[in-house]
Amino acid sequence: MLNQLLKKLIHTRGRNRNAMAVAGLFIALLLILSAVQIQANYQQLLYSKTSQDSIADFLVINKTVTDKNIGAATLSNAEINDLKQQPFVEKIGTLTPSRFKVGVQSISKQIPFYSDFFFESVPNEFLDVNTPAWQWNETSNYIPMIIPNMFLDMYNFGFAQSQHLPQLSQDLITSLPVQINIQTPTGVVNYYGKVVGFSDRISSVLVPQPFMNWANKKFGTDANQQPSRVIIQTNNASSPQLAAYLKAHNLSTNTEKTRFEKYRGIITTVVAISWAMGGLMFLFALIVLTLFIQLSIASAREEIYLLVTLGAAPKQLQRFLRRQFLPANIITVIITLVIVAALQFMLQKTLMPQNIFISPYLSVYTIVAAFIILLLIGYVNNRAIKKYIHYNN
Repeated sequence: MLNQLLKKLIHTRGRNRNAMAVAGLFIALLLILSAVQIQANYQQLLYSKTSQDSIADFLVINKTVTDKNIGAATLSNAEINDLKQQPFVEKIGTLTPSRFKVGVQSISKQIPFYSDFFFESVPNEFLDVNTPAWQWNETSNYIPMIIPNMFLDMYNFGFAQSQHLPQLSQDLITSLPVQINIQTPTGVVNYYGKVVGFSDRISSVLVPQPFMNWANKKFGTDANQQPSRVIIQTNNASSPQLAAYLKAHNLSTNTEKTRFEKYRGIITTVVAISWAMGGLMFLFALIVLTLFIQLSIASAREEIYLLVTLGAAPKQLQRFLRRQFLPANIITVIITLVIVAALQFMLQKTLMPQNIFISPYLSVYTIVAAFIILLLIGYVNNRAIKKYIHYNN
């Protein structure tokens, strides 16, 4: 009987305020949990091994070719060591070029193809392709190769269309062996080659370092030369220090690959703004909820006072009020989690065709954040109820 009377008093006089408080809480929760999930996706994109969007951390650097250094745009050991000491460089590797002429031709008559090529090799730690086929020794049946994705795009959307040749998929390319013709002082030596991967990081045809060392020694026509290109791993490809250093030392890199770092900064700013807005909205929602509780109790103050006079205990009133407000908060948190989970699933499906891989499920951090927020809401509500009931008594 007591609970029914209180429920009628509270719901009748505070229904609109309750709706406004719950709506404010929902918006705040949506902003905060979305910010947490975006941050989790952001970290996964940056550091997950399955992500293919890490090219901005690796930059291929070479001398800028000018009229003064044509034919001699190489990097000395002193220049490489100086670059290695810079604070924006985490790791550095040398790209070893082939010192022999290479021709590659198709074995299939259905896809006639021949082109002069050049090979380069790089330490495995700088590759963005991880496959067990990337190994070679003198008894190997073929030479594994990694080619840039842009080569395949150039063939499919340029060369193939102009020559009336079929377009090729990555799966088809990796299944077709090719013939490699190496020109030596004593004639042409033929080998089989096979594409085992596609790179977005280095814009040249890569072969394993052991093959390059062996082939340069066996077939090389020039003396061992200084490298003309190096690859660095940097923690900030858009660093002003990096740009200033490259300019001062007449070095250049593919500036397209630094754009991701700028996007990274934009995303970081957006996430921070989302955190701030979510935090402010959450604080506002807590204030509204607290005021709603106080106003709801205040509007029925005379009736509550009468019930207390008739023998109702303050703790009984507190328990009743907690049961009235807490379920709505729990339902709001659950609904918000479901909406964020649905958005995450749709985002994963949208990004997958673009080779951007994120989890289709909510992050553990998002769920933990929702649980912590729920505890905080319960604490604030309980404190407001307890304080106001005691104040009015």
